[in-house]
Amino acid sequence: MSNRPAMVIIGAGQSGARAAHALRDNGWEGAITLLGNEGVAPYDRPPLSKAVLLGQKTTAQCALYDEAFYREQRIDLRIDANVQQIDRAARAVVLRDGHRVGYQRLLIATGAAPRRLTVPGATLEGVHVLRTAADALNVLDELSPGRKIAIVGAGFIGLEIAATAIARGCEVIVIEAAARALMRAVPEIVAAYLVERHRQMGVDVRFAVQVDRIIGSAKRATGVKLSDGTSIACDCVIAGIGVKPRTELAEAAGIDVADGIAVDDTLRTNDPHIFAAGDVCSFPHRLFRRRMRLECWKNAEDHARIVARNMLDRGETYSEVPWFWSDQYDMTIQIAGMPGFGVTTAVREISATSRVFFALDRDGVLVGASGVGQVSEIARDVRIAQELIARRACIDPTLLSDRSVKLKPLLAAEAL
Repeated sequence: MSNRPAMVIIGAGQSGARAAHALRDNGWEGAITLLGNEGVAPYDRPPLSKAVLLGQKTTAQCALYDEAFYREQRIDLRIDANVQQIDRAARAVVLRDGHRVGYQRLLIATGAAPRRLTVPGATLEGVHVLRTAADALNVLDELSPGRKIAIVGAGFIGLEIAATAIARGCEVIVIEAAARALMRAVPEIVAAYLVERHRQMGVDVRFAVQVDRIIGSAKRATGVKLSDGTSIACDCVIAGIGVKPRTELAEAAGIDVADGIAVDDTLRTNDPHIFAAGDVCSFPHRLFRRRMRLECWKNAEDHARIVARNMLDRGETYSEVPWFWSDQYDMTIQIAGMPGFGVTTAVREISATSRVFFALDRDGVLVGASGVGQVSEIARDVRIAQELIARRACIDPTLLSDRSVKLKPLLAAEAL
């Protein structure tokens, strides 16, 4: 094991790779070891359910950096490194092959794993999840014109795959156990607006029904049997039923876990030498005054930037306003803040096809904004909403609903 102090990162996803880059940008001249286990260099995940499935981009084109970057930045990238243990006493990471990598600071950026169906037949061929580049290639092989695709879960990943499958000429059914789509992500009015668009495009969306079993012929899935007794023939099944943070290494090492690895607002764990970032960690957010865990691209980017500085003892706190986007058909959905925390919604009709839904909490504080429609028509209002959310602005809902009222002057609203 090297005696040189090193920054070690477990997880070569977006947060891990971006944090390695940020360490160099912030002046770290020592060793950096980036440990991944997917067999490929770090890549961007959002295009997997969009451009890759549409055939507009290859998985190789999703790479975050080219090979030269890692050489030039002196980042020791290992793409087949299976971490078996974190030895906190020795400040070392133990690999499955027995090698040990010592660290001065350790970042756990192991992300999340997709939840898989556990019903009978779930292991048949033709049953998929979509999380990795390899998953995307498997799903892409299924999306041929005329094939019937059963999607379990009406979250964002399920709805994105549905839109992509329709674009590729497939028949699509979406099966959701909850009473509506996007239960935790957005208010009901926003979810209903999106689902109506899917139905207009021919997607069969069913709520309050579960998959009891997957029907198969030989080894291949050929249909699903639902809890209401109906059976539906299909050519493949794709599960989009959420993810689970990969906390196993942290738990085994005695690091605190609470819906993910528990970190403070500097992204430090209960071990002062270990940090966590991205989908795997939960953190206190001062704006929303609660602990939360976020599964989105911007959070991974923001975490990477601040955790790198804090690994270098800058002591900065994290309080960015969450932001998320999704592309479905000819619509873009942009979400700022946490709309799911709202209790009332104000709707601003931008045009015949574009709307912004503002979510306010019980004190009238703006906590989220969901723009649906054309980018050119919603992006500005969502961006201003981000600033209002950051200021905890208390806004009269009638002002938010009135499209003749400019949003920017509302930035002067008194913050709570």
